[in-house]
Amino acid sequence: MSAERGLDVVVYGATGFVGRLTAEYLARSAPPEVRIGLGGRSQSKLEQVRSSLGARAADWPLVVADSSDAGAIEQLANATRVVVTTVGPYAKYGMPLAEACARAGTDYADLTGEVLFIRDTIDRFHDVARASGARVVHGCGFDSIPGDLGVLLLHEAAGELGETTLVVTALKGGPSGGTIDSVRGQLAEMRSNPARARIGADPYALSPDRSAEPQLGDESDLRMPEYSPELGRWLGPFVMAAINTRQVRRSNALRSWAYGRRFKYREVMGFPGGLAGRAQATAVALGTGALFAGLSFGPTRSVLDRVLPKPGEGPSEEARRKGFYKVEIHSRTPSGERWVCREVAQGDPGYAATAVMLGESALALALDRDRLPDAAGVLTPATAIGSVLPERLRAAGQTWQVERLGAGAATTSPQPVSAT
Repeated sequence: MSAERGLDVVVYGATGFVGRLTAEYLARSAPPEVRIGLGGRSQSKLEQVRSSLGARAADWPLVVADSSDAGAIEQLANATRVVVTTVGPYAKYGMPLAEACARAGTDYADLTGEVLFIRDTIDRFHDVARASGARVVHGCGFDSIPGDLGVLLLHEAAGELGETTLVVTALKGGPSGGTIDSVRGQLAEMRSNPARARIGADPYALSPDRSAEPQLGDESDLRMPEYSPELGRWLGPFVMAAINTRQVRRSNALRSWAYGRRFKYREVMGFPGGLAGRAQATAVALGTGALFAGLSFGPTRSVLDRVLPKPGEGPSEEARRKGFYKVEIHSRTPSGERWVCREVAQGDPGYAATAVMLGESALALALDRDRLPDAAGVLTPATAIGSVLPERLRAAGQTWQVERLGAGAATTSPQPVSAT
């Protein structure tokens, strides 16, 4: 990566809802020496965003580039060391920027939850990015940092892992219009193309070598309520499992299956034991199924389009502030030890908390290069940034705590833990 580039970080899509939140976070939290630019397709809108960010951002350069203008996108990629992009759906708008960064040796981070888009960038640009030294990092928000980095911390503390389950124990936040639009686009593509549908349904869709993956039985995402005696909870489907589990499995494979050849991973929502918890898990299962079915069927899709949030829309500042999430990642090692990683973050998961995660991903790529894993290509947060990112997120106020469960005192992560 050239040291002569004029910028350290460009926030591309800074005029969009999450892009603006990310720019606001960097204006508050980035060290003053970090050279930050704002990117998008409208000069006037970029000027409006910059003027809203205060004195810290008053001299931030503006980079005007439409996602369909290959020349402008190439110039953007060559102007900075790191690009973070919130411009989606990524399958529709994101490929030129991912390619430009891969070719220019520019680190890239996005918020995509689109399995098919990630599969395409792997196939087209992984080797290109490895040759240039670029880190193309997908899923640097609520998709897929909690699971991907939490499993990495468990592995670093416990060694080889076996059955591992992420349980969302509490969550308050509104649905993301951009996420819904991405889901809509993926469903349409899979509905019209059986080959793409098979990729989307494959638990190892993002594997670097599908034939080398272990055969561990059924690894499909949970769809109906299930009671876990070990956790004492009812479990229901988690809408983001379809992307997050694939990312975590890719991390394991890219690390030469360091988590273990018997590592089995899933993500679920957790509810209390008893009839009330069972009813809640059932309601979530039915609601999730109905949403996906509705978005797949023309007449109901048109109705949902009128009531669901649109891309670029989001909750109020008060709602974002009051949001939060709590997750627990439970794992049992081959020797029978039980471990858990507990994570807590304030702020609406898809907006406020995601802006923190994307912003800190950008700063880690820009400032912590000598501490990051020795890797390049199309990567995951765990393989591109590693445990440096949870360290940064702790400093930003999130909780990331690893404990060994069972008899005796708990063993906690050696990193300091910040309460939220």
